[in-house]
Amino acid sequence: MIPTLPLHGGTDSGPWVVHDFSTNANPLGPPPALWRAVQQADRQRYPDPHYRALREQLAAAHAVPPEQILPAAGGAEAIRRLTLAALLQGLREVWVPQPGFGDYAAAAEALGLSVHCYTVWQELLHGRPALIWLCQPCNPSGTRLDSAALARIAAAATATAAGPSIVVIDLAYEPLRLDGEAVALPPSCWQLHCPNKALGLTGVRAAYLVAPAPDDTWARLLTLAASWVLSAEGQALLMHWHDAATLDWLAESRAQLRVWSAQQRALLDGLGWRQRGSCTPFWLAQPPPQSIEGLRAHGIKLRDAESFGLPGWMRIATLTPPAQQALLKALTTLSTQTAITQGFSK
Repeated sequence: MIPTLPLHGGTDSGPWVVHDFSTNANPLGPPPALWRAVQQADRQRYPDPHYRALREQLAAAHAVPPEQILPAAGGAEAIRRLTLAALLQGLREVWVPQPGFGDYAAAAEALGLSVHCYTVWQELLHGRPALIWLCQPCNPSGTRLDSAALARIAAAATATAAGPSIVVIDLAYEPLRLDGEAVALPPSCWQLHCPNKALGLTGVRAAYLVAPAPDDTWARLLTLAASWVLSAEGQALLMHWHDAATLDWLAESRAQLRVWSAQQRALLDGLGWRQRGSCTPFWLAQPPPQSIEGLRAHGIKLRDAESFGLPGWMRIATLTPPAQQALLKALTTLSTQTAITQGFSK
């Protein structure tokens, strides 16, 4: 029996996509200076297997010692490695957001761990040691917890009678947050940073973890890592992640995405779509019945949210105005064709 693999937005084996609303990658990326650094990465030599210079640079940006920075080959690899470390530490339960990124549960199920889904954060105050995943802001909903909720979860995680939980805050989409203030991150929680979505470089697999402090989990993650976990391109991406030029570019792209997101929401409102609130350039939307059948033939892809436990809903990401107009034209054409077909069937 072939196991079912997690579904993702973006590239697949179907027809070529011209306008991809299914991926959360920044449509304005990549930033020019960082992109040049990635292209010029030295592919003829191994990177430093300990990534000393990279860890020192990232540590300075986060105001932590370099040993608390652990490079990873993308967010998915970090999720798998953290889940295995939790198992080796004796944890047998994993809590994942619902709806949420499917790799959290997939990693746990592959190791035989018990997976529990939570829809409100208060469910995490259960008093049992576990691996707990928080996504700030959450994929696919674009919602997030406030500082008080994070503090309560972190406090409960350290107060379990059978030992502490491991709480991981996945911050992949924090650089794409379009409104609201940054929340306070509890120092006892792990942080997962995956810059490639915000940079529009999802094909470059590079991420890193910020550990609360060197402990048993930290030691296991070090020993579980493959040699040269980052490629030369991945290392170059992370080396320039906190550059002033990159941060300025991100601020400018967020300003543009706010405008385009508002335009795209208005377009979908006009077509009768239901839409949920979000602080990111992606959100959950429910189309009218039969309005999206055949979109792929028009070179347009959306992300079906059924795998998130939301049948009938789509996760839709902000794209450029020309892509939005292509979506409008395709949906209008499909709606007209449906009306004609229904008229003939009567």
